[in-house]
Amino acid sequence: MPIEQIDIENFLRLSNESPILDVRSPGEFSHAHIPGAVSLPLFTDEQRKIIGTAYKQQSRQIAVKMGLEYFSERMKLIPEEVEEICKSRQKAKLNGQLKSVSILLHCWRGGMRSGAVAWLLNLYGFKVYTLKGGYKAFRKWALAQFENEYKLNILGGYTGSGKTMLLQEMKKVGNLVIDLEKLANHKGSAFGSLGEEDQPTQEMFENLFATELYKAVESGKDIMTNGEHYTKNSSEIWLEDESRHIGRVGIPNRLWDAMRKSPLYFLDIPFEERLKHVIEIYGRFEKEELEKSILRIQKRLGGLETKKAINFLHENNLHECFSILLKYYDKFYMHSLYKRENLESVLNKISCATVDLNNARTFYNQSA
Repeated sequence: MPIEQIDIENFLRLSNESPILDVRSPGEFSHAHIPGAVSLPLFTDEQRKIIGTAYKQQSRQIAVKMGLEYFSERMKLIPEEVEEICKSRQKAKLNGQLKSVSILLHCWRGGMRSGAVAWLLNLYGFKVYTLKGGYKAFRKWALAQFENEYKLNILGGYTGSGKTMLLQEMKKVGNLVIDLEKLANHKGSAFGSLGEEDQPTQEMFENLFATELYKAVESGKDIMTNGEHYTKNSSEIWLEDESRHIGRVGIPNRLWDAMRKSPLYFLDIPFEERLKHVIEIYGRFEKEELEKSILRIQKRLGGLETKKAINFLHENNLHECFSILLKYYDKFYMHSLYKRENLESVLNKISCATVDLNNARTFYNQSA
């Protein structure tokens, strides 16, 4: 079976059935990679550094010889590792023999590393596709996704309105939804990292976001109404109203500008109802973690309000503590809301009495 080199969109389409194997070093992979890829490093970080130094300071030939020496140490192990990867993806074995399996392979530029591993795995019996231009081509493609035009709808509302919960419900009934806070591993406020895994790098966040945009557009071409009376236009992508930065990662400028100009559906929910929801979400965390989060906004919250909030926290008076914080975030969101140049033309208020899943039906009835 010949090794085939394919472009990024065909590469991504095939990834629905076949594993993506990234043969770059562990450090390169850890920094950022194609979403869904599995690390299959040809060289360690140290080996890559040694080869790179030899290439620059000695010669290409010496660097290649070093690479071949390191490669020889990995030749037996790589096919075994790939078999295990395929098994984990439920690529079935038949009578102890692995079925014919296609794999997708790339390195940084589609050069010697992916070429060497592709040769080995093809020799072993895998059908191998390599990515034309490697990860570098993927990055160019990913950044280009943010330059495209999208039909966006933005779900807004004060803190504690249950926006993420509503978006998840909308996704269940067939809407195209991208959960930016899930991609960022952060809920967006000073408390946003609580209970979350470490945030991705900016580059990885962009890779995740770009891939989700692409998937949304592709699925929107084929999606069918599933019978639910509140399923919306399949070409629209729903996002939550966010600040430019979600924790340490930032929404690409072109997309953020587009979000600010898109229709904004504002969940208007009473303060006390939102306060109950916020306490339910954050009240379970340790006081030490909550205090650290409060201190992060001390400068903007003010010394007196910060002191009062922390005192209420240690008195186990979460209602008064979070009431102070929620008033601060309401003011902050209102300021951001009215900075939109075209607010009157994009704002649609949706009134809900409480924070719960029934808001999905209320939302569709009022926004229809």
